[in-house]
Amino acid sequence: MKKLTSAETIVTITHYKNILEAEGIRCEIRNQHLGGIMGEMPVFETWPQLWVVNDLDFDRAKQLIDAAIIDESPRAPWRCAKCGEENEG
Repeated sequence: MKKLTSAETIVTITHYKNILEAEGIRCEIRNQHLGGIMGEMPVFETWPQLWVVNDLDFDRAKQLIDAAIIDESPRAPWRCAKCGEENEG
């Protein structure tokens, strides 16, 4: 079993887990209940983590998550339809 990634919210980690499971990659979430002790431990150590069960699936899982992260953010600058403000990609 290998740790693939961590994220600030359980929502993000669950999204990544769903992506991997749709591709047949078994994984599990750890640290999903540590948010309550934030401040007593370093913040990043309390973030939920996604672990790949089979080490042989790790590289493929990494590719899928990297592709998902790229798709989440716009690449080119864009303008807000409501206020007209220009935003970086």
